[in-house]
Amino acid sequence: MKQLTNMNVQIVSDKQAGGKAGFQVFENALQNGAKVLGLATGSTPVTIYEQLVASDLDFSQLTSVNLDEYVGLSADHPQSYHYFMQQHLFNAKPFAHSYVPDGANLDAAAATSEYDQIIADNPIDLQLLGLGKNGHIGFNEPGTDPESTTHKVTLTASTIDANARFFDNADEVPRYAYSMGIGSILKAKQILIVAYGEAKAAAVAAMIQGPVTPDVPASYLQTHPNVTVILDEAAASQLD
Repeated sequence: MKQLTNMNVQIVSDKQAGGKAGFQVFENALQNGAKVLGLATGSTPVTIYEQLVASDLDFSQLTSVNLDEYVGLSADHPQSYHYFMQQHLFNAKPFAHSYVPDGANLDAAAATSEYDQIIADNPIDLQLLGLGKNGHIGFNEPGTDPESTTHKVTLTASTIDANARFFDNADEVPRYAYSMGIGSILKAKQILIVAYGEAKAAAVAAMIQGPVTPDVPASYLQTHPNVTVILDEAAASQLD
């Protein structure tokens, strides 16, 4: 375990070990009284969710708040993040309340203000994040205002390309998403960010050791007092 900047950086052997390390962070948070968990989608958190599902942890009195959702997909769409969470966690481990941005609501002002109110009413104790190759967190792409709250995002070509593997073809990937903002993320009491693979190594180095800059949204995590970073050796390969 290495301490870099103010972040607790844990380097693990692979995704399975990362899942176990991430589970430990969740278990410790619950033991310390966490009531609201901020959750993420994508391939990175899956091994953590597998550990949570296999555990005896009880979420039935807790609240979950997800980072983001595609605009234009209903909750029951197989590629929606709401559906992803049902499949990977909620069906096995139901929460008292689970919130995901309403992708079916095409009124962006209404959808984002509604979600900001949900976050305000349910302050997040532990927020789980993945890391994009371009340094994005949630769908906060480079250039996003660090004080942003929930907003409608135009997805970049690289993000659309990265997500195309989940659809039959790239043309089906939504071009917009609702995302919790960087400012919203930084209000969480504790943050856990996970990254695997050499393709994430440059973003990891920029996040931890580079300047705090809108060009690397994840670099704003340097300003947060309680961040745990779980990496495999490949993702950590460009760290000093």
